[in-house]
Amino acid sequence: MNIIIVGCGRVGQTLAENLNNDGNDVTVVDLSPAKVKDVTDRVDVMGVIGNGATHSTLQEAGIKNADLFIAVTNSDELNLLCCMVAKKEGDCDTIARVKSPEYSAEAPYLKEQLGLAMVINPQLAAAEEIARVMRFPTAIKVEPFAKGKVSLIKFRLPSDSPLIGMSVVDVINKYRPEILLCSLERGDEAYIVNGSTTFKEKDLISLVSTPDKAHDFFKKINFKGNAVKDAVIAGGGNITHYLCSILEKSKIALTVIERDQKVCEELSSTYPKTNVILGDALNKELLFEEGISSADAFVALTNHDEDNILLSLFYKEEGQGKLFTKINRTDYGNVINKLDFDSVICPKNITSDIILRFVRASANTKGSNVETLYNVVDGKVEASEFLVKAGSPIIGIPLNKLTFKPNVLVAAITRDDKVIIPRGQDVIQENDFVVIVTKELSPSDITDVLD
Repeated sequence: MNIIIVGCGRVGQTLAENLNNDGNDVTVVDLSPAKVKDVTDRVDVMGVIGNGATHSTLQEAGIKNADLFIAVTNSDELNLLCCMVAKKEGDCDTIARVKSPEYSAEAPYLKEQLGLAMVINPQLAAAEEIARVMRFPTAIKVEPFAKGKVSLIKFRLPSDSPLIGMSVVDVINKYRPEILLCSLERGDEAYIVNGSTTFKEKDLISLVSTPDKAHDFFKKINFKGNAVKDAVIAGGGNITHYLCSILEKSKIALTVIERDQKVCEELSSTYPKTNVILGDALNKELLFEEGISSADAFVALTNHDEDNILLSLFYKEEGQGKLFTKINRTDYGNVINKLDFDSVICPKNITSDIILRFVRASANTKGSNVETLYNVVDGKVEASEFLVKAGSPIIGIPLNKLTFKPNVLVAAITRDDKVIIPRGQDVIQENDFVVIVTKELSPSDITDVLD
């Protein structure tokens, strides 16, 4: 596909790299020559310096031949204006990033009136991810498939886990779990597991299962997680706004610490059940006063990665509950991974996943659509959900009769309301939703995983 991206910030850079890696022809646009040069020096894409909302700049970027136009500048208004002009100048799908809660509430209206293919709110998506993990105490990451019927759940093996030293076959034979163990992260390495894979302390393991069967499995292996009843949030930005909106409907008591008085007043008036404190979250005495030591969860959502990392390290020493850390920069991902934080939230990766899913679904030609897409291990392991359509050559053949590429796992099949954890004799049928876990492979169609 020919794709134009307006905005060369962190999200734009990540999109340019990932969409280029998928084989698309990408052009980036930004007013800053330095930002355009930075992207084009690192990634094999075209660059245009200019205002993405002007006729001349879009003509230079090739709007007449574009299949997709993505606006991800830091301004919601500019993103919407860019998409309006692009829609007028070219015959392409348009996607706008919209961060503001005011505009987010109007997303369906904006999408319809401006003819947008998609309105993306990475802050809302990040808040939803945090809320999902809070509701699943044993997990550090929960990604839904098949409209919530199936989940990909990531958890870390504690030092006293009975799984340590056991192979996948041993686990299956002993516990007979109705789950599928998918991937393993150990240090800087990531693996698609097989029967002989043996687990070690601190391994990060991902499994696919229905939520209730996952709970049964964790109970069998004595993996207990404390339900989150109260949480302390550092920072009162947009993610916090959305998180309060989601969690106020639950029984989780929230305390938000924010240094900006105006933001505090807005949060207090909008969310009366939330305890909003005016102060600096880096103040240790204030953190202790607000109960960080006993809180069931701590969420570091300030605007600065350094502050979030420092606060998270402090909570690991003083706290006992679940830890959530927002990180905007991922070029130091290996360093962050060594810190053993529980759940690392990266809004730009969430945005990239959503757009990649849209692009791959649009490029489909072989009889299946990409419905959901997640990076299980950033840049290494990916989980894709496909809706299988009539005519797909994979239909009706037992899985053990199909030849898959290396490091491919068929993780789940959802048929109507039934979830199937697949075995070799199972077959894929028309209208099935199929979850595929792959390493270093980016399938646009389910047949892409066949050898």
